[in-house]
Amino acid sequence: MVSGGLDSATTLAMAVQQGFECYALSFDYGQRHRSELHAAQEVVRAIAVMEHSVMPLALDRFGGSALTDKHIPVPESQHSGIPVTYVPARNTVFLSLALAWAEVLGARDIFIGVNAVDYSGYPDCRPDYIAAFEKMANLATKAGVEGNYISIRAPLINLTKAEIIAKGLLLGVDYARTISCYAADEQGRACGHCDSCRLRAAGFAEAGCSDPTSYQK
Repeated sequence: MVSGGLDSATTLAMAVQQGFECYALSFDYGQRHRSELHAAQEVVRAIAVMEHSVMPLALDRFGGSALTDKHIPVPESQHSGIPVTYVPARNTVFLSLALAWAEVLGARDIFIGVNAVDYSGYPDCRPDYIAAFEKMANLATKAGVEGNYISIRAPLINLTKAEIIAKGLLLGVDYARTISCYAADEQGRACGHCDSCRLRAAGFAEAGCSDPTSYQK
C-alpha cells in the first residue's frame, strides 16, 4: 500500500530489500491532498515494483474528515484525542481491498506503513488493530480457510519517525519524491503547519538529516 508519503515509501523499500516481488496499491479516495498520488507514482518509479494500481474510491461522499471534506479545515495546532484528519475506517477499507487483490495474485503478505509511535492518534494505526485485521483476514478468505495464511506486515509500527527516516536513507529512499502534508498544493508543496508536516520535520531534525521537503511560501 503506497500513499506517496514518507512511511509507505520506506515500507516499500524494506519489502523490496527483503526480496519480495511487490505489487503497489494506491487509493484515489477523494482526498484533498491529491498531489500525494503523483508522489506515489514517483516513488514506484524509483523503487521497482511488478505493477502499480491506483484504485478510485469516493470516501469524500461520506466526508467526516478534514482530509475528505473541504468544509472542515486542516488543523494547524496540536490536539488531544483523535484529530479531525482521521478518515473514518480508512485503513479498514484500504486493507480490505488490498486483501482482495492479494487473493487474486496469490500473495500472502500485505505491507502497510502504519506507525504507533510518532503518529496522530489514529485508532487504525495500532498494533492491536493490525493483529485483529490479520485474524479477520484469515477467517474471511478462501486463502486463509485453505491454510494459505495471510500476514499483515507493519514493519514501522514501533519505530520513531527519525528511525524510519534513517532506515529509509540506508535503503536509498529519495524522500524528496514523497509528500506527507495534509494540505499540500497542486505542485506538491507542503504547508509546514499541519500535524503531518510537524512530525515529518521533527523526524528529519532528530535523525540529523536535511529536510528535502518543498514548502509553500
